[in-house]
Amino acid sequence: MDGGKGQLVCGNYILCCCNCGLSGGNIFYDSLLPGVASEKKYDFVSSLGFSMGYIGGGLLFLVNVVMYLKPELFGIPDGPTAIRLSFLSVAVWWALFSIPVFLFVKEPYVEGSVTFYEALSGGWKQLTDTFKEIRHLKIVGLFLLAYWLYIDGVDTIIRMAVDYGMSLGFPSSALITALLLVQFIAFPAALAYSWISSKIGVKNAVLTAILAYIIITLLAYFMTQEWHFYTLAASVGLFQGGIQALSRSIYARIIPVKKSAQFFGFYNMLGKFAVVIGPVMMGSVTLLTGNIRYGIVSILILFIAGGALLLKVNIEEGEKIAKEYLG
Repeated sequence: MDGGKGQLVCGNYILCCCNCGLSGGNIFYDSLLPGVASEKKYDFVSSLGFSMGYIGGGLLFLVNVVMYLKPELFGIPDGPTAIRLSFLSVAVWWALFSIPVFLFVKEPYVEGSVTFYEALSGGWKQLTDTFKEIRHLKIVGLFLLAYWLYIDGVDTIIRMAVDYGMSLGFPSSALITALLLVQFIAFPAALAYSWISSKIGVKNAVLTAILAYIIITLLAYFMTQEWHFYTLAASVGLFQGGIQALSRSIYARIIPVKKSAQFFGFYNMLGKFAVVIGPVMMGSVTLLTGNIRYGIVSILILFIAGGALLLKVNIEEGEKIAKEYLG
């Protein structure tokens, strides 16, 4: 194996480990929501969490972009070195801002300790048990199916926006600007969405975001200018944090509080699988038609189907069942 291939394999391995760590950490992070907030505060606290995440990620991303474009300002010899140091800065950032959680956030007390093997085998058993319980909690199952569809559309836009912009001939500077716009607009927008949900209801707020994504997807079909790309990026920023935060708070409402960790494990696992349908659909339609614009429009199916299923979710009934459920 030559040096180039070896570095590529090593890079992919590191990326895989990072994603596993992030996904695993988010399971427990999300499951803390019922423990750190009262039910009335779920929307606000969930939105605040996403809001802080967007501003924090946006600030670090901005610094990393400047490091790459102007390495001499930081005493860095060149751009490639700046990229390597950017990865290191992300690691330090995560470690630093995880400290308050470790020190100040209390978690439910668990009696006894288990070995790694017991924890691993027990985790698989809990996953299968949770799946069986979801079959009895039909409102939870219906919401998860709706979530899986519409969040797949959201994640597809997040992951494929840069590729779509590149295919339309937009310069890399425009793509970076658009990514920064999403981060910094999503910061106040996620908080604002919490207020909106208090006025129109959390389900209606999520349905509004889904409708907005349908409009954004349709407009993306007609996009030709750089300012179109910036406008759509700003529009995504307005709704991205809101739909993520309020989906999490809806789920926290309709699951048994004492089993929040295992139920959020299923929720996050489903969220990761939700990145499968959209890109495959978009790529297949693009290959069949030879037009990437048709590919982006195909994502509408996910938003429409997810929204239609969400309309059938009775959150109030789900809350009542969750409180009475003994498992």
